[in-house]
Amino acid sequence: MESFVGFIRSLVMRAFHNDVGVAKRCVISWVVILALALGAEVFLFNINFYRTLGYEPVNLTSQLDLPKTDEGLYRLTMEDHVMDFRDLNCEVHNLYLDFDPEQPAQNLPVKIQFTDEAHLTFFDSTDYTEGVPLVDVATNGSQSKFINLNTAGKVGSLRIEVMGEDTTYPIYIEQVLINVPRPFYFNSTRFLAVLLIISVVYLFRPKSGIYRIDMRENPVRSKVAIVATVAVEAVALSMFCLYGSNLVGVATSSYNYGAWDGHSIVNTFEVGGDNAQQYAELARSMAEGKLYLEEEPPQWLQEMEDPYDKGARDEAQKQSGEPYLFDVAYHDGHYYVYFGVVPVILFYLPFYLLTGANFPTAIGVLAMAIAFMLGCSALLDRFSRYNFKSVSLGLYLLLQVPLVCCCGILYLVKFPTFYSFPIMCGLAFSVWGLYFWMRGRTSRRPELCYFAGSLCMALVLGCRPQLVLLSCLAFPLFWRPFITEGHIRTREGMRQFACLVAPYLLVGLAIMGYNAARFGSPFNFGANYNLTVNDMTKRGWQIGRLAPALFAYFLQPPCADGVFPFLVAEPFATTYMGQTVKEATFGGIFACLPVLWLLPFAPRLLRFRRTSRRTRTVFGVICVLLASGVIIALLDAEMAGILQRYYADFSFMFLAAVVLLVFIANEYLADRHELRAILLKVLIVLVTLSVAYSSLLCFVPEIGWYSDIYPWAYQNLLDAVLFWT
Repeated sequence: MESFVGFIRSLVMRAFHNDVGVAKRCVISWVVILALALGAEVFLFNINFYRTLGYEPVNLTSQLDLPKTDEGLYRLTMEDHVMDFRDLNCEVHNLYLDFDPEQPAQNLPVKIQFTDEAHLTFFDSTDYTEGVPLVDVATNGSQSKFINLNTAGKVGSLRIEVMGEDTTYPIYIEQVLINVPRPFYFNSTRFLAVLLIISVVYLFRPKSGIYRIDMRENPVRSKVAIVATVAVEAVALSMFCLYGSNLVGVATSSYNYGAWDGHSIVNTFEVGGDNAQQYAELARSMAEGKLYLEEEPPQWLQEMEDPYDKGARDEAQKQSGEPYLFDVAYHDGHYYVYFGVVPVILFYLPFYLLTGANFPTAIGVLAMAIAFMLGCSALLDRFSRYNFKSVSLGLYLLLQVPLVCCCGILYLVKFPTFYSFPIMCGLAFSVWGLYFWMRGRTSRRPELCYFAGSLCMALVLGCRPQLVLLSCLAFPLFWRPFITEGHIRTREGMRQFACLVAPYLLVGLAIMGYNAARFGSPFNFGANYNLTVNDMTKRGWQIGRLAPALFAYFLQPPCADGVFPFLVAEPFATTYMGQTVKEATFGGIFACLPVLWLLPFAPRLLRFRRTSRRTRTVFGVICVLLASGVIIALLDAEMAGILQRYYADFSFMFLAAVVLLVFIANEYLADRHELRAILLKVLIVLVTLSVAYSSLLCFVPEIGWYSDIYPWAYQNLLDAVLFWT
């Protein structure tokens, strides 16, 4: 034990260069931060506890005119769900609805009306005013049962009505009280979240010491900080993924208990519906030597003249009563999976062969998201140490956070389904491919790195084909050494070039063979045979789709309201006189990610880079990133439509370009300390706004997410944030 403590102490002292004073100041700072977070939880977030200490509760239960059960509970029904209280003649500060916590949990929309000294009758919304808004009360939530009221003087009458078309009756309530002192409530999750936020604010403040730690001169200290940052991000990402338990697909004795098998430490179960099991079903088929799904399409689908017409399919299904699989490829009498096959080979097939169960997709998405996070950090570290001068640890971390958090992977983790899995795999393989390429460029024996990098980049073709455009980065990375300097004409150069090309040939031939075996063409991935909302065989390429897609993907401002999480789905309008495939989106990246507002400075910064360096590598990388981002967005719009998860296809390219531009600007302003300080402050603001938007997007209620399946549990989150209500 003593040796372990000594090792930790030596590691810490080495990280601080044996500077005891610096170490002590850091400890004091974190103690103060801990005290601030604790004070916020105890005093600020429990303000209702202190504000209501002197309240004298009044029990209104005796006025309830509702049927009563043998257990003494009052029952609200579909016919009788209004509670009226007359002649109160007292001030009403809050309301306590004590719903029975033992009944099935649900979120109840409650409408409250009252008369007071300013209103002799019940009032509601008009053209010029808003009435008392509906409030959601979770039957099993302790905090939402308390409702603060803003009345004018004494209240005469009070009406409480349970609303909602989806409300399940009967509802049981124990008592109704007014002016109830709020109990003290310490929310550990909220405390940790505030502790993290304060720590981040302190760490990234403009005068923080991390901006004075040069990454080249302080490799140990910087690497310790980077590892710690990535570890915190990975834990936060995992917690967020597991928070959406309805999409996770794993169960234990204390997590997703309803799907637990009762004896295993952990077991898997199916989530997301029938068509969500495509990858798992393909793994079962592959285990038996088939490339199509085992489920037999209904006879009426096989007999249809055009099975890709959704309206005709739905009509035929209605007449026959036989369902069909949605969002799968249908060809020559069989169902196929048109999504990239690499996730099946890497995850589903081995898992099925070992356990006989379906691989939990959400765990795969989370694993590849963490792999992407690690790859981004390693790639950024490589660029900052070997391609730029005087990059500080603070600048590195300030750019690493938005590169990871704002590129769309948080939304993929929010919906960790098989739709998100191939995108996440494609991104993870891309950043690791680039990392190995970059590492190979500075290695004395680069063959293995080149092969590993190209293998990762080639596997993208079997995950998310459009992301293979990132392979074009090979041109600025390798053109000068292999072509300009003629290294390819040497024996060593030919061997290295073969290591770069061979994985593409191997993976490409395998995927072409896979496509040919299924659809008769090596270049047909099957997306055009998809049984989806529109006929993909006749979708074609229409220029009219591009304008609304480019506006939605890049320029549309965010739409917000005044209640957490503030963001709401964007309105959509188009003059394209045809079918547009559109799901809920939340604003274009140039409008919602202010860190991208640095892109207009690209021409000037690139000119500086060209004049200050003999090579054009970084210049070419930035140009390829920007071009590929635009092209992929256009491809997504034409081939599929406008969907929020598609933002992850191209956002990374623009963010990566901004990271490199900031590195160039930092080098450009090396001797202009005042301008560099201004750049740092501006960057902190832009990054903060960008990360805030991406974080809030994680908690927007959407169909199919946790907020939709378990609204009463989501209400607990809202109660923790809206602590003053």
